[in-house]
Amino acid sequence: MRTHYCGQLTADMIGEEVALCGWVHRRRDHGGVIFIDLRDREGLAQVVYDPDRADSFAVAETLRNEFVIRITGRVRRRPEGTINPNLPTGEVEVLGHTLEILNKARTPPFQLDDENVQDDIRLRYRYVDLRRETMQDNIKLRSRVTRAIRDYLDGHGFLDIETPVLTRATPEGARDYLVPSRTQRGGFFALPQSPQLFKQLLMMSGMDRYYQIVRCFRDEDLRADRQPEFTQLDMEMSFVDEDDVTGLVEDMMRTVFRQVKGIELADPFPRMTYAEAMSRYGTDRPDLRNPLELVEVGDLMKEVEFKVFSGPANQAHGRVAALRLPGGNALTRKEIDDYTAYVGKYGARGLAYIKINDMEQGDAGLQSPILKFLPGETVQAVLQRTGAQTGDIVFFGADKARTVNDSLGALRTALAEDLGLLQGDWAPLWVVDFPLFEYNDAEQRWDSLHHPFTAPQVPGQDGDLHESLSRAYDLVLNGMELGGGSIRIHEPEMQLKVLDLLGIDEEQAREKFGFLIDALSYGCPPHGGIAFGLDRIVMIMAGAKGIRDVIAFPKTQTASCLLTSAPAGASPEQLRELGVKLVYNS
Repeated sequence: MRTHYCGQLTADMIGEEVALCGWVHRRRDHGGVIFIDLRDREGLAQVVYDPDRADSFAVAETLRNEFVIRITGRVRRRPEGTINPNLPTGEVEVLGHTLEILNKARTPPFQLDDENVQDDIRLRYRYVDLRRETMQDNIKLRSRVTRAIRDYLDGHGFLDIETPVLTRATPEGARDYLVPSRTQRGGFFALPQSPQLFKQLLMMSGMDRYYQIVRCFRDEDLRADRQPEFTQLDMEMSFVDEDDVTGLVEDMMRTVFRQVKGIELADPFPRMTYAEAMSRYGTDRPDLRNPLELVEVGDLMKEVEFKVFSGPANQAHGRVAALRLPGGNALTRKEIDDYTAYVGKYGARGLAYIKINDMEQGDAGLQSPILKFLPGETVQAVLQRTGAQTGDIVFFGADKARTVNDSLGALRTALAEDLGLLQGDWAPLWVVDFPLFEYNDAEQRWDSLHHPFTAPQVPGQDGDLHESLSRAYDLVLNGMELGGGSIRIHEPEMQLKVLDLLGIDEEQAREKFGFLIDALSYGCPPHGGIAFGLDRIVMIMAGAKGIRDVIAFPKTQTASCLLTSAPAGASPEQLRELGVKLVYNS
């Protein structure tokens, strides 16, 4: 039906006869000459109809935005003064010969050049939203990214292997989506949160190098960078250590960013331990473009009478930290109050601060409601440690370490965004040496920081695994975790021990993971891998605000699809077949 895409027309084609298909982006009537901006996936082409071709001209007069049409005509140079340098096809236009309406269109629910359309309208009419240039570019970018990843991994000896979607629940940290079985009444499949166990089984099967661009499912509360179903780049390798995995992944990411966007990432990526990241930035996914850092001052506060500081300073799991903002003395009281309310969302009970009006005046040059509670030498020691200068402000966090890290880490990010402090464009980082476990205060038990199949750094069976670091690694880019992985446990005895420390005794382990324990005992190679959120990678490359802008048909924050009205109810007959009865809690 067509000879070219609209966006393929160039000056080299002047004089050629072409056939184009697409949507009417805009129709303009200029004194008896009708101009049509015809749009398809590859761009826009200007088509001109004049009254000399009466039949086609009459049809052109009836066109409206988003009509689907087919045209034939001759490519010609645009008249002097009408060339559009901002359009790839801006040097030429098509003098229309024939015009056929393939399908009419109702008035669209929004204009395609309107950037302020409400999200629910965009998702309800996603097929229209996807016609917008930004969304077309994002989806094409996603396609280029996946192609570049496949090309790289195929060229490095990886096999693309599919794993089951209907499986059983495993402890991955979020709720599973359950699927009732009709043939095994009372039994339920779980949709996979990841292919974790299957990819390990593939290593035990001698596949050596595996990858999969796979759909995963998690029934959890959503936010800008999460969806109930998402796409993951999943990888696993045999006979490797941490450096083997991270080295290959670094090279892959540099290659993909270079090929797809022309971006050169650092070589090598810097590394930082989990402990250092939490101490300096309050988060295990720090944005290294942000120059602000947390400074430990708890040792300076142990003897002060101000219990707000001395209390956490003397607690085993407490922390007192400071955050210096250069030039922050200019913040107004209202701005400080707004930041105080902001950190309150992260559990902070306040936001103490000291403004440095003039360092040379000593205590007289400082301004703060907490100065009267702190000895002068303590204040000066804090200012010296933080490197404070005239014109700065120093914020404080004092509470349980997690609360201080969460609140000051969030404040650090907010200040950098609000005040334009970010330096540079791309800051990749490996975070390593995570704890193997973290203690769950609410449920009085130990949890895996990553997952229970992560290998500990403690060798053999005799070390205290509660205190062990893990052989895990996360890749962070611009403050966003792109992926995480680890070297896996490959000995059945160690796997049983780790599960036991998580409150899963051998009988329960055999019930839930018997197939894995058995497989480990039949000759399992050392192996490790990593998984990346493909949606997040594309989002950050596209500069999009959230992953919904790089997914063709995403869900809302209530995990519903406005386009298809899913989830929907099931008929009584379907429920009877499945042996499922609905119970509504009042």
